[in-house]
Amino acid sequence: MSEITLGELEERLDELELALAEARPMPLSASVLVSREALTQLVTEIRELLPEELRQARWVLRERESLLEEAEQTAQRLIADAKQECLRLAGETEVMRAAEREAQRVQRESREQARTMKLEAEDYIDAQLARFELILGKTLKTVSAGRDRLRTDGDEDSIDLNDTDTSLFDHERT
Repeated sequence: MSEITLGELEERLDELELALAEARPMPLSASVLVSREALTQLVTEIRELLPEELRQARWVLRERESLLEEAEQTAQRLIADAKQECLRLAGETEVMRAAEREAQRVQRESREQARTMKLEAEDYIDAQLARFELILGKTLKTVSAGRDRLRTDGDEDSIDLNDTDTSLFDHERT
């Protein structure tokens, strides 16, 4: 996710938090009145911002597969080339052995290169997923804080009906 998109996500979360904080409390309730349309739009915008990380991870996986396939094709082509060279030099056993060793060396190097590319791709994917996990963690904390704020704001406005010091009607006061 680019810094701009991360900033946009944080802005939308701030807007959501502000909408919840500024919402009018319902009398005698922990609930608040909020615009369903406004909150639905904010949630939709947040959802549209989050999947970019997933698209990037999927792209990296496809790219990794493509690179591995290309490396395997290169290795196969090099092996085929080495075999042809061996056949051409069939009369000279030492040259043929050297060519086989070279083909095996190239194959080992190709496999090692493919393995390295795979590990690098996996590291990149892991880093992207970790970053996505952090963003989701922040989102969950923000939502939780908003819910806590809603509960806290509603508790301050509510009246404990079991409290003997609090009377709802004048004639109940002694």
